Amino acid sequence: MSALLPTPGQECRVSVEEAVFTACRLELLALKPGNVHIHAEGHGMSVTQFLDSAAAIAPILATPGRPVGEAILRAVAATRDVAGCNTNLGIVLLLAPLAAAALCRDKGEPLRLRLARVLDGLSVADAADAFAAIRLALPAGLGETPQHDVAEAPRIDLRAAMAAAADRDLIARQYATAFADVFTFGVARGRSALRRGASAAEAASAIHLGFMALHPDTHIARKHGAAVAERVRDQAFRLERRLANGLVFGGTDSGHQAATARRLLAFDRALKRRGLNPGTSADLTVACLFVLRLAGDLPAGPWPPEDIRRSLIEPTITRDAQCLRSTRLWSAKLWWATATKSLTSISSSVRAAAPPRPPSARP
Repeated sequence: MSALLPTPGQECRVSVEEAVFTACRLELLALKPGNVHIHAEGHGMSVTQFLDSAAAIAPILATPGRPVGEAILRAVAATRDVAGCNTNLGIVLLLAPLAAAALCRDKGEPLRLRLARVLDGLSVADAADAFAAIRLALPAGLGETPQHDVAEAPRIDLRAAMAAAADRDLIARQYATAFADVFTFGVARGRSALRRGASAAEAASAIHLGFMALHPDTHIARKHGAAVAERVRDQAFRLERRLANGLVFGGTDSGHQAATARRLLAFDRALKRRGLNPGTSADLTVACLFVLRLAGDLPAGPWPPEDIRRSLIEPTITRDAQCLRSTRLWSAKLWWATATKSLTSISSSVRAAAPPRPPSARP
């Protein structure tokens, strides 16, 4: 697959918008322990809410010339309108500067160099808008900090504010390091999985588990404390080591794929029983998928969806109707419904991984 952005004749805004939605959609297709995905919802949230959130933020983040802070605030507000809760604050904070960098392609520089320029240009106004977005999203575990608290008006630019929080928040650290974890770890890990024959969803699972094993998840740390976050990291590391002994996240051995799915689902259930949500790992995964899609490493679904078929698609879940508030969101529903090949393939793998039912007792 070829990269989306280097060709001057392509419509950059559409490409970025599609990449935002594709990254969010693929993350939902992936089996990610502890997070919401198509195999198991959780934490009082549904796949529908995340999908509608993705459709709402994609055009906002893909608007050329919009300041990063304004894009963050508008995207968070749009998410609240369609989902009614915080589904994607971390995703928005990561994708806003990445999308701005992707839209700045006039010099033909690599994405990360353009990103560094975007981060260097962040202002106090960007910080004010980002702080307002964080207050609006009201993420779990948000407390007070002695310096640059989001409840107060910022006195420094957004990158400096993020750098001040980099030691306690992985998303903030990306701003301070030009997204080092995304480019040097997550993107590389995704490409490695794809080279081994992994599907896009399997590559997303590999990225996610890798982040869980690499760092204590800061979303878990904020809600449950550093000790719990470290225990989850150690559990993810041990699971990754066990999976490394077989052909996982790629290959054609159905037995290994079924075993991988079974272990990931078991870890998923254990985390959700304890109310543990590695949300930061999921957010970083979306950022990596966005970069991989822009580079042409990942496929996309139909974009834009075919308007003529909208009237032929009925929502499969009753509550979906509450979220169909715009033509764009309806189009997202259609795109999701037309992804039958991917959904069928992944669901079959999970069904194959399920343990057999015990025989019924005889009278």
